[in-house]
Amino acid sequence: MDPTDKALRPGGLISGPTQMGFADMAAYALVLAHIGPVAMAVTSALNYQFLRPCSPGSLFADAHMLRLGKRLAVMDVRIWTDDPLKPVGQANVTYAIP
Repeated sequence: MDPTDKALRPGGLISGPTQMGFADMAAYALVLAHIGPVAMAVTSALNYQFLRPCSPGSLFADAHMLRLGKRLAVMDVRIWTDDPLKPVGQANVTYAIP
């Protein structure tokens, strides 16, 4: 993801809502990759940890499925900018599956 200037907060860092939205988007893509196109798969929980300041630039995500059940999918998503070994944030995302 390449955030625009509108995604920056005062101080020139990428905003929390932008980071969390990107984590949610990565989790949604992972769910659909596993279950196919399901219109009503929705986020039921998202917990985000800010690990370090998120400088402007391209954001990258690495999403892993922790559990895929009949009704819920639980994923771990890590967000970084320059170095995947230094994530700027980590999300635990749960999706409800219809």
